[in-house]
Amino acid sequence: MGIEILSDYIHSHYEVYEYKHACAILKEDFPEEWSELLGLLSNFKLKKSWIVNPGGRKSKVSEYIDTYLYKRGWVEKQFNTQVVIDSVNYDSPTHKVDCFKNRVALEIEWNNKDPFYDRDLNNFRLLFDLKAISVGVIITRSDELQELFNKLGRGSSYGASTTHIGKLLPRIDGGGGAGCPLLVFGIKKTLFEEDI
Repeated sequence: MGIEILSDYIHSHYEVYEYKHACAILKEDFPEEWSELLGLLSNFKLKKSWIVNPGGRKSKVSEYIDTYLYKRGWVEKQFNTQVVIDSVNYDSPTHKVDCFKNRVALEIEWNNKDPFYDRDLNNFRLLFDLKAISVGVIITRSDELQELFNKLGRGSSYGASTTHIGKLLPRIDGGGGAGCPLLVFGIKKTLFEEDI
């Protein structure tokens, strides 16, 4: 049971990559979170206004995804972790996870610098090893969107060194997520919607 269980709609609107049976784990062990993730992906549209109007602290893409999931009980989550050596505690804080619910962690990387992928994958690896999460999900953008950004005059804002599938997959293939099951979605231009 792999990505073939995803609908034709999701396959035609997202690049999808799975590692270590993430789909089966989500569908069988976390059916509520799986359903909410599929609902998010099925309802998401990439609006023109989100691309042509510069964002503030958080992109409209991230804001939409956060809001959709937060309304369903997902939260931004910081884990308090420690290492104990000879009865001495050493704090070992993790980075906040964008959206978390019931051992499923989701990160949104829309237009950050690509080293953010290293941070996310390391965080997933550590949290999985500590038994805090069972699956990590990353929603990012497909490389094909660069053509759309160029056409809309925003290409320089979405450069080659920012987060997109082409920067993520080599990190995963190189072992960046270690043993953590991963599911990756790359937003494709078929989701683009003219709203202005």
